[in-house]
Amino acid sequence: MSVRKFASFFVLMFFLAFANGISAQSAKTEPAEEKVETKKKSIWKTLTKITYKKEYNEIMGFKVDVPVFSDEVKALSGQEIELKGYIIPVEGYKSHKEFIFSAFPYNMCFFCGGAGPETVMEVESLDAVKFTSESIWLRGKLKLNSDDINNLMYKLVDAQLVDKKK
Repeated sequence: MSVRKFASFFVLMFFLAFANGISAQSAKTEPAEEKVETKKKSIWKTLTKITYKKEYNEIMGFKVDVPVFSDEVKALSGQEIELKGYIIPVEGYKSHKEFIFSAFPYNMCFFCGGAGPETVMEVESLDAVKFTSESIWLRGKLKLNSDDINNLMYKLVDAQLVDKKK
């Protein structure tokens, strides 16, 4: 076994062991309100349940990876969801109605090579959302995209900032 394969295997095993430990801890006795929060936080986890297939794209002139959404992800399509994440600045650090939203901070996001394409989504919000480097909560309707390679695979429309400080 090569060093690269061993390292990949070790990281995967560590992640699975860590994830199982977290699941076991969170499954203990939580008040109902915290269980709702946990369910909302798991939206990003659910969005990772995809595979890819290679399809020839006539515009590009070669095969591209096309997402194949799991039944769990398909069940979220068109549904109002609420999730926590980070604004990825596209056109400067100001307020925008259209922006990229990431499960991870800017320095760890998909565009910096730190995560996969399933960890980001396009956002179209009803009101401009002011940029912050802190995490925020958004609520909106989830749309899936497996056809247009010029857009991300997830889009949150009619999004609104959710105040979790109440």
